[in-house]
Amino acid sequence: MIVRVLSAPAKLTTSLRITGVRADGYHLLDAEMVSLDFHDSLEIAENGTGLAVIDDATGQPIDITGPNLVTMALELCGREARVTVRKRIPAGAGLGGGSSDAAAILRWAGYSDTMGAAGIGADVAFCLRGGRARVTGVGEIIEPLPFEPLTFTLVTPPFGCPTPAVYAQWDRLGGPIGDNGNDLEPAALSLKPELGRWKDMLGDASGQTPRLAGSGSTWFVSGEYPGDGRVVARTIPASAT
Repeated sequence: MIVRVLSAPAKLTTSLRITGVRADGYHLLDAEMVSLDFHDSLEIAENGTGLAVIDDATGQPIDITGPNLVTMALELCGREARVTVRKRIPAGAGLGGGSSDAAAILRWAGYSDTMGAAGIGADVAFCLRGGRARVTGVGEIIEPLPFEPLTFTLVTPPFGCPTPAVYAQWDRLGGPIGDNGNDLEPAALSLKPELGRWKDMLGDASGQTPRLAGSGSTWFVSGEYPGDGRVVARTIPASAT
């Protein structure tokens, strides 16, 4: 059995503005995103079928009941394979783990249509391109930007933030503007006030004001501040995704 191993880099949204809401309820964005060297790994057996997701830290299987972006990506590109995902990127962390897993499948299959990729998940489009980019529309318009070698320190609480719920809360709050570069931050903190404790912990460790990654729950600052529960990650160019 031939098994290929793919890397699925985390996506970090370094800035996010909401510029409008479409008639269908989808929010229009103006964001900057980068790929990080913090990643999931996918093992692909081309003569098999099925999907398994394993927590890389514990080796234990993760329940995958319901729709899964990896399965959707296989359907989109018309391929079959047995896929084992070894998860390092936490679910619900705002780091695009599931989207990057799907994008890795599309790259393996030679699929490069970002508009089509966005059809299964808005962040899949950026993850398919990778590197550093300005992202607009509902996530499907990708404008590549020059690579910058940057380092970030991330902390992810032991709970996630459901993206649809955070956007719905943003709507309920009347569309607040985030004062630290992310318009979803006030909504996420309103929905899950316990996020504030993790923000304060990273702020105390770094001397900076942490920023929420996308819809959360990860907080990040620039620079390297290793420590318990913190991940130091570096940007990678599109050619490395």
